[in-house]
Amino acid sequence: MSPEYSASPRSSQFSQNPVLYPWDVGPAVAEMQDLLRAHGYSLRVDGDFGWKTEMLVKAFQRKQGIRTDGIVGRETWNVLRSTVQPGTRVLKQGLVGEDVAELQGLLQVNGYAVDRSGHFDAATQEAVIQFQQRHNLKNDGIVTGVMWTLLQGRKEPTKMSNPFLLNRFRKPT
Repeated sequence: MSPEYSASPRSSQFSQNPVLYPWDVGPAVAEMQDLLRAHGYSLRVDGDFGWKTEMLVKAFQRKQGIRTDGIVGRETWNVLRSTVQPGTRVLKQGLVGEDVAELQGLLQVNGYAVDRSGHFDAATQEAVIQFQQRHNLKNDGIVTGVMWTLLQGRKEPTKMSNPFLLNRFRKPT
């Protein structure tokens, strides 16, 4: 088993993305926007670092007490990733963050052999798919709110009073 995972807002654990500047475009911008949404900021995740994204990056930086320049460098990436709360964004392979580490820890508690690295790698995806199959969920390797609920040992959604709502999350038979 791997050593205990820990990350502080100033950790270099999550420093793998490029420096992002206003008007950049691409998947790294989309990930940063997704993290901002997970922190409660309202914006469209479109991969375009426009004026609204810049304004929200500055607001996030100001709130976190880090340099407020609208540029997403190592420190901003680290704080975005190390302070994201579990269940606030959809997780899939390739993502990095404290919420991924929490997912991996819950998978370990549920008997799956994954490292708690904070990186959603192929082994994590395989464990997620196995968990989904075991619980008769759509086995796509994507972690949604229903899976978080089951991982945390809460009642299975099938015991809910409105089974119609569950059909959206169950795999087709």
